[in-house]
Amino acid sequence: MTTLQHPKLGLIDYGMGNLHSVRRAFERFGYSIVDIHQPEDLQTLDALVLPGVGSFDPAMENLMATGLIPDLKDWVKNGRPLLGICLGLQLLFENSEEGKSDGLGLLPGRIEKLPAQNDERLPHMGWAPLKVVHNSPLLHHDDPEAWVYFVHSYAAHPSDSETLAATTSYGNVDITAMVWRGNVGACQFHPEKSSDAGALLLKRWLNWLSVTTNPD
Repeated sequence: MTTLQHPKLGLIDYGMGNLHSVRRAFERFGYSIVDIHQPEDLQTLDALVLPGVGSFDPAMENLMATGLIPDLKDWVKNGRPLLGICLGLQLLFENSEEGKSDGLGLLPGRIEKLPAQNDERLPHMGWAPLKVVHNSPLLHHDDPEAWVYFVHSYAAHPSDSETLAATTSYGNVDITAMVWRGNVGACQFHPEKSSDAGALLLKRWLNWLSVTTNPD
C-alpha cells in the first residue's frame, strides 16, 4: 500500500500579503508551508499559494523584483497547482483598471472597479454568502451556504465564463468571488479569516491536492 504524503506547499512572499495568517491556517491542518522569495525556492514543491493585500501595480512591481514571474507562468503552464487569495486572485488576470501594469495573464480577463451601488460602501468589506456558478474542488452546488469575509474594491471579470466558480452579491449585481481553471483556483475573499467556512474551503483544497500530487 502506498502512503500518501502531505504535498509540499510554498507561500509566495513578495511583500504584499499577510503571510502569517495564511501560514497559520495551513498549520492548523498539520501542514507546513515554506516562504518563496526567489525562483530557487520553488524546487521540490508541489503547490503554491499566492496571497496579497494592497494595490495592483505595486504588487506586480514587487512580484517582478523577485524574478518569479517566468517560473510562475511555467508552473501553471505545466499544470501544477496554485491557489490565489484576495489580491492574489486579481494578479492572475491580464490587467486591472486599478493600474497600468500587466498582470500575470494566467487567466483570461480583466480586473475592474466595483460598480457604484446605493447603500453599498467601497471597499466591499464584511461577511457575505457565496453563490456557486460552477462546481469546483472547493465548493459544490449542493453544499450548505458558505459565508466568507471580503475586503476589496475591485473584482475580476473572467473572459471565459467556465472560469467563474462562485459569486457574491454587491448591491444589485453579482461579482466574482471565486475562480477555477485547470489546476488554478483563487478566492477574492480571505478564507484564512472566514472561520469554519473558510477553513473548510482550504481543507478541500488540501484534500484535492493530496490526490492530485499523489496519483495511484
